[in-house]
Amino acid sequence: MKAYYFDNLPGDQRLPHDYVPSRPVSDEALAAINVHHWRIPVENEDYEEQLNAVAKERGYKNRDVLSISKEGLGDLYEEKIKGFYQEHIHEDEEIRYILEGSGFFDIREAPQDQWIRLAVAPGDLLVVPAGIYHRFTLDEGNRVRTVRLFKDEPKWQAIYRSPETDNNPHRVEYLRSIQVA
Repeated sequence: MKAYYFDNLPGDQRLPHDYVPSRPVSDEALAAINVHHWRIPVENEDYEEQLNAVAKERGYKNRDVLSISKEGLGDLYEEKIKGFYQEHIHEDEEIRYILEGSGFFDIREAPQDQWIRLAVAPGDLLVVPAGIYHRFTLDEGNRVRTVRLFKDEPKWQAIYRSPETDNNPHRVEYLRSIQVA
């Protein structure tokens, strides 16, 4: 997974939007905002065992597989991609293991409020904490197949950023957890 600051220039959200020269973000900086990731190559015969070990260690009990592509979503594709790209939080962790395809998770660095772009590809396992502002888009390949992991029953509820969102208990707890008032 490649992590770097998003350039905030206008243009297609599916492009890399990397500064020139790039402004990389370290694993330590990601850990400081409670974003975690692992590399478990899908071409390894034991990738499922490794994924299961991480799931057990972190208490993930359920999972499903989600495919996003123009072919699969048809006329709804553009609408879905735009929806995923709206800044939002979740009240649960968002855990994704990329099986095929690629895309970008953008996360807000607190307290600076800058976007960090995480380029994910097959074999990347990403944990986005509850309460962090983020968004997702595919890259120009326009497809991804991912395993979604859940601590409890599978659910996905986006809470779009607004003045009220800053007072959401999961947002407040997230900021407390990274020691931001």
